[in-house]
Amino acid sequence: MDTSFKGAAVRLKDIDIPRIGAEIGVGEDELHAFMQVEAAGSGFDAVGRPKMLFEPHVFYRLLGKGSKRDAAVSAGLAYPKWGAKPYPKDSYPRLIRAMAIDETIALMSASWGLTQILGENHRDAGYTSPQVMVSAFMASEDNHLEATVRVLVAWKIDDDLRAHRWPVIARTWNGPGYKQNGYDTKMAAAFAKWQGIRDTPFGPQDAPAAAAAQTPAADVAASPAVDKATIERVQQQLKDLGFTEVGGIDGKIGTMTATAIRAFRAENGLPSGDGIDDELLLALQKAKPRVIAPERENAPPYVVRDKVPEARTSWLTKIGAFFTGIFALVGSFFDGVIGNLGAASGYIQPVKDAAGDVPGWVWMLAIAGVAGGLFLVASHGEKKSIEAFQTGARR
Repeated sequence: MDTSFKGAAVRLKDIDIPRIGAEIGVGEDELHAFMQVEAAGSGFDAVGRPKMLFEPHVFYRLLGKGSKRDAAVSAGLAYPKWGAKPYPKDSYPRLIRAMAIDETIALMSASWGLTQILGENHRDAGYTSPQVMVSAFMASEDNHLEATVRVLVAWKIDDDLRAHRWPVIARTWNGPGYKQNGYDTKMAAAFAKWQGIRDTPFGPQDAPAAAAAQTPAADVAASPAVDKATIERVQQQLKDLGFTEVGGIDGKIGTMTATAIRAFRAENGLPSGDGIDDELLLALQKAKPRVIAPERENAPPYVVRDKVPEARTSWLTKIGAFFTGIFALVGSFFDGVIGNLGAASGYIQPVKDAAGDVPGWVWMLAIAGVAGGLFLVASHGEKKSIEAFQTGARR
């Protein structure tokens, strides 16, 4: 990661607000009101870096127990609770020191850009890693706002923004302490103010003009018609370079392929977007394989379960199967005893009658066998998910 954190730093234009709001059906006044309260005024600092606030208490939490956290605490970069120490005027020196301990977790522990999105929420913002998100934020403020609306959708509060449910929005975005700062009333007041201000003219017919008005550094890549063979070649190149979020080689630019193209563009300094053009094709020919960070290769299972839904599902299935099997085994052993208990017998006898002459303990053993098989399958699935994450096959 470039520790200068300087990119094109293209500012937001008036037309960008209604254009981006239209992507999720949110009006300009609503988005203006949200930004007036939640945005940092500008997405960049005085030297052209994305505005950033490093959060030592988040760094402490994400590092977890171990030598890295101990080193961070010793260096004054991590502590258990928010507010333990005042924030410095410039958080970047502290961030860079934290990156020397763990780059990915350090970037995840900082709030970034126009609306101060925590790097930990990079997936909700539409990025495959905090590095990709920060690289995109270095390019333009419209990337900041695009990420913001994606988070609003991911957190299911875009409907609340459309319906002007300001307390719900403020609580979700700022936490239960939102009332102390009156974020909800501030949004309501800001919305009332913006309703009295003429909107920037924008409609479907304005979209091409808005895109053309973008500076080259912030352009969304054009998506001309591309033949199936070219798309398949791009998909294969992305997969070979380590952008495995591309999914299957099917010759279609679906959600997974678009995600991989955006990630490749951000990591290789290309204009943002998910289109296939000559610049992308040339860059794919020259690109080097994606480097897997050491902390990813050595990620412990509990970290992978937190990041990969499939691994967590397999783990929960495994735990459930384990306890089901244990209870079934115990039940088969004590079946004779339980069957003679008055209250319990009343519940068990109908099952036994339906099962005919098969003893209850046999059914219990059968359940234990099924649970054992499920445990093995889930364990295998969890292991494969962890290996895929550590090797970069799953991002």
